[in-house]
Amino acid sequence: MNEAAAITYREACRQAIRDALRADPRTFLMGEDVGKYGGCYAVSKGLLEEFGPLRIVDTPLAENGFVGAGIGAALAGLRPIVEIMTCNFSLLALDQIVNNAATLPHMSGGQFAVPLVIRMATGGGRQLAAQHSHSFEGWYAHIPGLKVLAPGTVEDARFMLAAALADPNPVLLFEHIGLYALEEALDPAVTAVPLEGARVRRRGQDVTIASYGAGLQKALAAAQELAAGGIEAEVIDLRVLRPLDDATVAASVARTRRCVLVDEGWRSGSVSAELAARLAQSCFYDLDAPVQRVCSREVPVPYAAHLEEAALPSVEAIVAAARGLQGAS
Repeated sequence: MNEAAAITYREACRQAIRDALRADPRTFLMGEDVGKYGGCYAVSKGLLEEFGPLRIVDTPLAENGFVGAGIGAALAGLRPIVEIMTCNFSLLALDQIVNNAATLPHMSGGQFAVPLVIRMATGGGRQLAAQHSHSFEGWYAHIPGLKVLAPGTVEDARFMLAAALADPNPVLLFEHIGLYALEEALDPAVTAVPLEGARVRRRGQDVTIASYGAGLQKALAAAQELAAGGIEAEVIDLRVLRPLDDATVAASVARTRRCVLVDEGWRSGSVSAELAARLAQSCFYDLDAPVQRVCSREVPVPYAAHLEEAALPSVEAIVAAARGLQGAS
């Protein structure tokens, strides 16, 4: 019997890309420093030597240009994986992503598919300052025509890419920079994951905590601390931000009657804002207290370590929010 082997989130991403390149000659990786440098986060290290410069393509510092090239390649029948160094830089390609990739299948009446996958790093916590540390996945989750993924586990990092490449429409895959060193065991029986549906990562009956990406790991740590004090939290990994699975969260809230949403995006107009609104609409009579949100402070993410830590959601803030709900009835 094969035993579960522990690998890092970074290695899971690398294995996913390698498998995709081996499985389909139409697939290639393109982006800034993905080749000779091995990727800004070392995800593509060694792939240039294995697959060559036609499959691992270093691009100029021109996001609008190479994302557009990726869209053209997808329209022509290839299966490009486009890497954008950080989601902050994706704003330079916003016209290509929002006005072209997301709309062409619709505007062509279904005649054209855009099977494009865009990977990008997101989030703070590494002292990379405001230009490299924001979380824009919630912005893209607002756009019809896009599928938005946020893997918060090694398993999802390992297997979401293959499913994304099989999708005929554009998929954005947000990898949190704080997770690349995360190490977890992979179940050898798991060889694929779906691109829909949230997942209950921890069972509990006192409060529901829902998050995604790095927020999931903070939610799990908070749940462990809460359990030491007698509060059993149910932790839900949203995983896919568009389409958003609010039904799984609502089913949990119907049992726990309390909810905390953890989101590294800014509070205003965030994924947590959308989910809170849906829960207020569908779970109004199930809730014993208003939905609480733990989000990033509404400032550009600071460079100084103590200020960055204060600006981002913390385990302590999640614990405090969950404890604050326990007196409500």
